[in-house]
Amino acid sequence: MTSDDTPLPADAPAADRALGFSPHPRRAEIVGEIHARPFRPAKPPRVFLHHAFAVDRAGGEADRAFLERFCRARGASGPGSETRHHVVAFAGGTLAWERHAEFVTYTWDGPLAEPAAPFGALPSNHPFGAGFVQPGPLLVAARLDLLADGGDLGAAAGAFDPASLCISEAYSGAAVSLTDFRQDGDGRTRILMLDRGLTAQQAGALAQRLLEIETYRTLAMLGLPLAQDLGPDVHRLERELSAVTSEIRASEGLAANRGLLERLSALSAEVENRSAEASYRFGATRAYDQIVIDRLAILDERGVPGHSTWASFLARRSKPAMRTVTGLQQRMHELSERASRTAQLLRTRVDVDLEQQNRDLLESMNRRARQQLLLQQTVEGLSVAAVSYYVVGLLGYVFKAAKEAHTLPIDPSIATGLAVPLVMAAVFWVVRRIRKAHAPDGEH
Repeated sequence: MTSDDTPLPADAPAADRALGFSPHPRRAEIVGEIHARPFRPAKPPRVFLHHAFAVDRAGGEADRAFLERFCRARGASGPGSETRHHVVAFAGGTLAWERHAEFVTYTWDGPLAEPAAPFGALPSNHPFGAGFVQPGPLLVAARLDLLADGGDLGAAAGAFDPASLCISEAYSGAAVSLTDFRQDGDGRTRILMLDRGLTAQQAGALAQRLLEIETYRTLAMLGLPLAQDLGPDVHRLERELSAVTSEIRASEGLAANRGLLERLSALSAEVENRSAEASYRFGATRAYDQIVIDRLAILDERGVPGHSTWASFLARRSKPAMRTVTGLQQRMHELSERASRTAQLLRTRVDVDLEQQNRDLLESMNRRARQQLLLQQTVEGLSVAAVSYYVVGLLGYVFKAAKEAHTLPIDPSIATGLAVPLVMAAVFWVVRRIRKAHAPDGEH
């Protein structure tokens, strides 16, 4: 039971049940990761066949299902739904399966049919025959022969192309590894490992590291074709940005600046789209290249006179490609920053132009408002005069009627004249009151 009395899952590992605590869902996976790729002991003569296939999510699930059927057909348990590593006995050796982020690997090691000669006939019962289901496009195919050192290094080197032959000693001379990184007639890169006194554990570890170097150096090169494809586009975008920057210096007016801003926004969008497309591949390329460097460092290579080591050969052949990828990624980053700075400058100019336009519009509105006020005041004066005229006229009729009725003591004309200023004052006061009633708050 846990501290909150939650029962442990039925499938909880025995160690967690012994502790009595409810484990994190990923605990077993995290704890087991450090032991996920154990080195399998190996003794000469032995052959390793290693393949890596690119897979997506759907391909990965189909591959897992195939491996499940493959294992059960041989009376062994298959990988679990979350398992990323699995080993099954096969044909006198072992078949190891590993699931990675974008590829899967199958590695089979078994006894050699012809132990005396390197790269002889393969055992006919290896797992990569007609019954094997390829999970995706093939990326890596390698064959490593582990043989006892016969003392004739020149004869062993004869199986490789001398132009690209690499020979290195490892474990203080306890092993020699040879390769030319070329494919044989079966399409596999050939690696020869000569045992000069390795333990079984050392031999298995060295074989696995050599195969990992071949795998990750191939995967690292996936970024080069993409960089070569993007290179002309990046150069074109750089020229377009320079052209827009030059036009900004000579452009004047809101319409011209807004047109340039639209062009610059489209250019920035294309730059960001290209960067997003290449970001994952370039990041993976750097990661894979670093893994190769780390694996080579672990080998602690010792060169053989007259031949390149693995590290020196790969540095000479692979580093230019890595620099191409890194250089293009840096150019794209700088291009994005330049486009962003230029767009900010242009937006500032557009904002200034808009403020100037708004100021001119407000001034025009103020002029029209003053003109309307003058017109209103003129109309107001005319209105007072017109209304007063009609009111005085009406009063004149009233005064004449009163005179006829002998109720007006003075002449109607005099009474009308005396009423004029009073009527005008009253009309003016009424008009003012009406205008104030309809005026916005704070305006009088």
